[in-house]
Amino acid sequence: MDRNIRTVDDVLRLLDGLFAPDADRWTADAATWWDGFYGDRAKPVPFFAAKPDENLVSYLDRGLITPGRALDLGCGPGRNSLHLASLGFDVDAVDLSPAAITWAEERARTAGARIRFHCGDAFSIAATELSGPYDVIHDSGCFHHLPPHRRISYLALLDRALAPGGHLALTCFAAGSMGCELPDADCYRDRRLHGGLAYTPEALRKIFAGLTEVELRRMHDEPEASPLFGEPFLWTALFRKPRQDAAGQPTQPPPEQRQE
Repeated sequence: MDRNIRTVDDVLRLLDGLFAPDADRWTADAATWWDGFYGDRAKPVPFFAAKPDENLVSYLDRGLITPGRALDLGCGPGRNSLHLASLGFDVDAVDLSPAAITWAEERARTAGARIRFHCGDAFSIAATELSGPYDVIHDSGCFHHLPPHRRISYLALLDRALAPGGHLALTCFAAGSMGCELPDADCYRDRRLHGGLAYTPEALRKIFAGLTEVELRRMHDEPEASPLFGEPFLWTALFRKPRQDAAGQPTQPPPEQRQE
């Protein structure tokens, strides 16, 4: 009889193993699934195109975020990483899939962009390969593929790697439009995420309550001919980590700017 649980990480890994071995899982099995997904580059997948997210471009155009150090979580073929690098960001980009990283590296070489690509689980490699703090942590489609218990790992990564005053730029499935809306407990009973979890604005605000909301809205619907990526079944959110005073305590954040 195994008695192997001693730490929180042991519990998280045990819970990982409850899910079926496909894209619902934050393990090597998920990497295999995503390799198959990215293997056919000719598939008509909207986010295969080398277009940055419209909300990310908007944040930059309005000066809500400015060039600095950036981490792109779940970078896929690198479309947002490339945009950040083109504007002077110092970029680390991570993805589970070797096929996605290979594609992203090819695009970066073609563009002459200097981006540090990392293949693996961001939670496992953060301490050794992802040298924060980052001024921007960008996530377009990674968060909604995490099983509920891995929100703990995600928040810990933000706490450790996001600089005070830095921003989380998040894009995820919107409840009522796309994704699984089952309660967390039902996901464990089913042992599946059913393609990814959908979130309400209230759920996102609760999960990221330690950050200051700058903007939360639906992603704009961008036509095929647009130079930007945009699908209205996604939420886009920009959160800011509070700055700290000399004693290490968060300073009073400015008023929130909510848009839905």
